[in-house]
Amino acid sequence: MKTEEEIRPIEIFTGTVWQAVMLKNLLEDAGIKVYLRNEINGTIFPFLTSFDGAGVVRVVVASSDYETANKIANEYKENLEK
Repeated sequence: MKTEEEIRPIEIFTGTVWQAVMLKNLLEDAGIKVYLRNEINGTIFPFLTSFDGAGVVRVVVASSDYETANKIANEYKENLEK
């Protein structure tokens, strides 16, 4: 079992509320625990959302899940660009 020192939160994605929720659902379907940071601000001020700027919602996972979560997030980002 990992200790608290070995597990730390890592941000893997920033975007709009709906993008973050979609990725959260994908990660949870893969068995990864995830939480959204700044979800309320992104909901109240969606017009202020800019990539990695004000109003973005951040998707955060445990460092122990980073590799798997990052693969899923990268695939999701590629599909957003299409």
